[in-house]
Amino acid sequence: MAGNCVALVSGGIDSPVAVARMLMQGWKIYPLHASQELITGPNAEKKTIALLRHFLEMDGPLGEAARENLSRELIVVPVAEQLSLFTEKWNHTEYFIHMKRLFNAIATIRGAQVDATHVLTGENLGQVSSQTLGNLGGVEIATPLLPLRPLLAFDKVTIMTMARKLGTLPISEGPEVCDALGPSKPTTVANKEWLEQSEERAGGLHNLAATSFSQLRIVNL
Repeated sequence: MAGNCVALVSGGIDSPVAVARMLMQGWKIYPLHASQELITGPNAEKKTIALLRHFLEMDGPLGEAARENLSRELIVVPVAEQLSLFTEKWNHTEYFIHMKRLFNAIATIRGAQVDATHVLTGENLGQVSSQTLGNLGGVEIATPLLPLRPLLAFDKVTIMTMARKLGTLPISEGPEVCDALGPSKPTTVANKEWLEQSEERAGGLHNLAATSFSQLRIVNL
C-alpha cells in the first residue's frame, strides 16, 4: 500500500531514515518541520533542508523516488511559543507528550490540504520517554491521520547504520536540542484525560496548532 503522508522531519538521525524507507515504498511525502528556532536556534531547520535536498540529489533508486514523490515544499511551522505553555508546574512532566501531540495536530491541518491519510515519523519503541507504548498511544490519538512508523522496532545502532549507508548521518549528527524546555523527569505513562485537560487550560490543542500553522513558512527544496 502507498498513498499520501505528512512527514514530521526534525533534522535528527531518525526521521530522514523513515522518509527514505517510505519513499522506496512509493509514498508521496509532504515534509513538515516544527521549528523551535526561538529557543534552539536555526540549526535544526538547516539540517532538515540539507537532508531532504540530499535525497533529491542522490543517484540510484532512492534519488529517483525522491524526485518523483518528495514534495519540493518544506512547510516550516513555528512552535516555540506554544510549547512554552507546557512548562508550567502542572503540565511540565507531560511536556514531551504535549509536544508530539501538537506536532500531530499540526500535521492534521497540513494533511487536509494534501489529502494525506497518514503521518510519518521516525519514532521507535522506547528510545525516549515519549516513545513508551502508553505515550505513543497518547500521541497518536491527537490526529485522525494513521501513524506510519517504519523504524518502530529498530534500535538506535541499527538506525545509525542505516543513516550512514544513506549518507544522512554526517548531516544529522550533532547535539539534540529539541528537549531544551523538557523536564528532568518526564512521565512515561500518558493519561488521556489529564493531557486533554492540560491542553484545554493552555488554550486548546487544535487552537494552538492552528495558531502555529497560520505562521508557516514555505522553503522551496
